[in-house]
Amino acid sequence: MPQVDPRQIIKDASEGSYAVGAFNMHNEETTEALVRAAERAKSPVFLQVGRAIVPHMGLKKAYEMTRRVAEESEAEYVIHLDHGPWEEVFEAIKLGFTSIMYDGAHLPFEENIRTTRKVVEVAHSFGIPVEAELGKIPDADQQVDWQSYYTNVAEAERFVAETGVDFLAISVGIVHGVPLATAQPLDIQRVKEIEAAVGIPLVLHGASGVPDDEIRAAMAAGVHKFNADTDLRLAFRAGIEAVWSQGDRQLEDAMAEGRERMIQATIEKMELYGCAGKARGLLRAQR
Repeated sequence: MPQVDPRQIIKDASEGSYAVGAFNMHNEETTEALVRAAERAKSPVFLQVGRAIVPHMGLKKAYEMTRRVAEESEAEYVIHLDHGPWEEVFEAIKLGFTSIMYDGAHLPFEENIRTTRKVVEVAHSFGIPVEAELGKIPDADQQVDWQSYYTNVAEAERFVAETGVDFLAISVGIVHGVPLATAQPLDIQRVKEIEAAVGIPLVLHGASGVPDDEIRAAMAAGVHKFNADTDLRLAFRAGIEAVWSQGDRQLEDAMAEGRERMIQATIEKMELYGCAGKARGLLRAQR
């Protein structure tokens, strides 16, 4: 099945007061897990080519693998570049990605605006929406001054107005990974203030390990795309370890069990986000 329009998927989520899951693959089996979860849950899904798989196999091979697995399925999907640096964004456009995240959050604010605006100009000329990030997201259990990491509301308003991005990833207490210590509660009030200021759908990266009630509150406040990886990767690992704990077994057996557990973990995320049962085909049939 061909890719679906990412703008329409997020528009449906915004109008329906739910969010769409965006998940990273790491090899063939994890790609299959995400696609099969979307089929079983009848959910749209963002298949994210991210920062782990690109150094492992290269952007082109990662994209081709993802496209092949997805096209052979009945899933409704978008192939999305996650945290793309400058050069990689333009390579992704040439390859055929239909959704791009350009990450200039590490740059000085003015430079982030300037480079993001250029990416938006090029991507929009090909009909491709752009996600960008403002604020900083620490690793799990990293000790930080949260006030210096949070997305500034006034800066977010100016950033969106001057760049024309379609979706904005924000920092409101989220982390990369799953914290072992007590997690920082999400600043839901800040989410509301940013949403009111920018008027475009918001994204939260690092949604693994976030309590369900905070996920629901973030959705109600204006978040319509959640990026999650660690929880799914741990489910895949648990399946492999469960098979290998039985003694000498084929690698394929272990990978198959990991894939099945990741499918179930992904479906649970889709149900939590409210996108299960929201595939475009089902929505059209209901209208």
